[in-house]
Amino acid sequence: MSKDIKKVVLAYSGGLDTSVILAWIKEHYQCEVVTLTADLGQGEELDGIDEKALATGAVKAYVEDLQEEFARDFIFPMFRSGAIYEGRYLLGTSIARPLITKRLVEIAHAEGAQAVAHGATGKGNDQVRFELATTALDPSLKTIAPWREWDLKSRSDCLRFAKAHGIETPISHGKLYSCDRNLLHCSFEGGELEDPWNAPGDLAYAMCVSLEDAPNESETITIDFEKGDAVAIDGEKMTPGQIMIKLNELGGKHGIGRLDMVENRFVGMKSRGVYETPGGTILYAAHRDLEGITMDRELMSVRDGLIPRYAEMVYNGFWYSPEREAIQAFIDKSQEHVTGTVRLKLYKGHAIPTGRKSPFSLYRADLATFEEDDVYNQADAAGFIKLQGLRLRGFEK
Repeated sequence: MSKDIKKVVLAYSGGLDTSVILAWIKEHYQCEVVTLTADLGQGEELDGIDEKALATGAVKAYVEDLQEEFARDFIFPMFRSGAIYEGRYLLGTSIARPLITKRLVEIAHAEGAQAVAHGATGKGNDQVRFELATTALDPSLKTIAPWREWDLKSRSDCLRFAKAHGIETPISHGKLYSCDRNLLHCSFEGGELEDPWNAPGDLAYAMCVSLEDAPNESETITIDFEKGDAVAIDGEKMTPGQIMIKLNELGGKHGIGRLDMVENRFVGMKSRGVYETPGGTILYAAHRDLEGITMDRELMSVRDGLIPRYAEMVYNGFWYSPEREAIQAFIDKSQEHVTGTVRLKLYKGHAIPTGRKSPFSLYRADLATFEEDDVYNQADAAGFIKLQGLRLRGFEK
């Protein structure tokens, strides 16, 4: 296999792991390495990362701003579905992997590479996501996953390898957490979090303030939607990427979107993580609220029945599967009338809808009123209830 690989495209962050992986692939496979650094809104300084990749041995280094594509083509379609994994997790890491893989494959085609590579470990979900997406997009490409191949077993081993190969890295033995950040969230794993009884430490914060440090005054905002997608905040039109940046700023300020959970990884183990999803939590609450007045009851019921399955597809790496694409078509059809405005109060970790309106509202005050009306005959309810109760009467004669 290694003799067939002349060029590899590596997903490269510039950190310790992928820097070591770059040098290791070049040395072990005796091939050229091209790197891709995807800016998905991780908030890290990417200036000079291409020079670092080239200095570490890459023959070419791509650094691309994919934030708008990420928000428009991945975050927003997923949020139209209402997807949430195991009833809690808004899938911030999961949804980024299919976009990174898409660009890896596109660059592999452009560069004439025979393989792509990633830095995911053999214990995690990301290896599955990267590789299933690659298989769906181009099954002829091979995947190199060094953590499943090499004899480096720890971060200390990686540090020694980096030192021996002259690889500069600011990371020390004392790094506390494994983190992943993008426009949708920031995740924390490792350190004291490996004991599910331990409370998260003070360093497990990146996007949100603590509730104790959140303002004592609430803040009210409005979000406008068109066909299930947010298009404006407080009346100001924005792109999908700008929407996420603004909502992250607002949510982070008020400590909204902190989640501490133990989840079930696709590979079979349980894992504890802390997630910060400030903008996504606000967006989820507002979108769900608007659906309350714009979606037909039975349509919503069918869609809600698909949420766990859709969320599992995203979490497990099946974004490019035919079943996800088919369900997405149904989801998008269901969102045709999810247009309108939601008003929310942001306060101490909560995003609370306080008002909603839509040109497609199904709410009728003349039907729902507790006052006198001339459109609903309350006596009709007796027959409705009697018919509903027929099956409960059993075989009564």
